[in-house]
Amino acid sequence: MKKFSLTAIARTQLQEATATSHGRAASTVFGGNEHTLRQTVMGLVAGTELQEHPNPGEATVMVLQGRIRLSSGTQSWEGRTGDLLVMPAGTSQITALEDSGLLLSVAKTDRGQARVTG
Repeated sequence: MKKFSLTAIARTQLQEATATSHGRAASTVFGGNEHTLRQTVMGLVAGTELQEHPNPGEATVMVLQGRIRLSSGTQSWEGRTGDLLVMPAGTSQITALEDSGLLLSVAKTDRGQARVTG
């Protein structure tokens, strides 16, 4: 068994994100290409966007700290610390409205392969 402090990892990723020119950093805490489930902790500096990308299966975003906007087409949803957002099918984009730490959980289905960049 493994145990992680997601808030500590998010804090570290956010610190790393502030040191990069693109304002984001990520670390996979569980899974990978050989697994169906992949969980990645991301740090996003306020104003940073994860460009529109396809949902590779079933996915959620847990806001560990901060505030984000999840957009898909003409719809958008805001998430704050403690909120869990279910990502819609199709494509979506995430924008950090404040410095934010996220847990992205993706269960890959036969609809595609997960691509998480950090």
